[in-house]
Amino acid sequence: DTDNIYLLYQDQNGNNDTTTVSYSFAASPGLAQVTICVPVSIAGKRLPRDRKFVLSVVDSLTSATVDLHYEALKPYYTMPADSGKINVPLIIKNLDPELSNSSVRVTLRLGSSEDFEGGLPLTIRTKSYMFSNRLEQPAWWMFWQGNLGQYSRTTHRLFLISGGQDLAILSAPDGYMGIPRTLYYIDNAKIFVRDPFAWVARNPESGYVLTKRTDGSPDYDFYHKDAPSIKIHVKFFPQVNGYFFMNENGNQIIIN
Repeated sequence: DTDNIYLLYQDQNGNNDTTTVSYSFAASPGLAQVTICVPVSIAGKRLPRDRKFVLSVVDSLTSATVDLHYEALKPYYTMPADSGKINVPLIIKNLDPELSNSSVRVTLRLGSSEDFEGGLPLTIRTKSYMFSNRLEQPAWWMFWQGNLGQYSRTTHRLFLISGGQDLAILSAPDGYMGIPRTLYYIDNAKIFVRDPFAWVARNPESGYVLTKRTDGSPDYDFYHKDAPSIKIHVKFFPQVNGYFFMNENGNQIIIN
């Protein structure tokens, strides 16, 4: 019989894992794309020659848009001679500003080819990948809201860009031990949001830039050069002769 082919996803008990793979760009601000390795395995014998297999997008189970959210797949892929497994790259992209508000899904399926049957159950030949750029309020935010202000995804994103990590949860038994580290991260974020121009000048390796808006205002857009469509508004306030980041609700971002 012709050999079959399937997606080699297993849970911690070694059983077939048919759950959706989830990914968020939110934890890595500025990352324009990431490669997900899709593990493909044969059900049959290894042969001393290259063999072709087909991995394609299931349109009816996909909400992502090719080129905007992911790179197009190849017409076919090659299982190398004497091999039984290979990783196929699925490149997903962080170019759509709407990923900050909602997730998209791309579903892949292995089909029949001249070298492999597509006769195994759909559950092990099909996999969905859901991704977004959405941040959610962490448990520690409430303890430091006096410094960070009311939660907004934009403030959270700027905090991460400044190098911030999880802060101390003061209700935890040893929460007080994380206070020095917490204050360090908050201070870095405060310096950043108070003068983003100086921060960009000091951190050219970060890839972030500030460009003047084209609407005739004195305002700027802050974004990563690899993801120019995902911008944060930096607004000038003549009353104080200063610039402030604006969050998704149109409010000033102030960190104390």
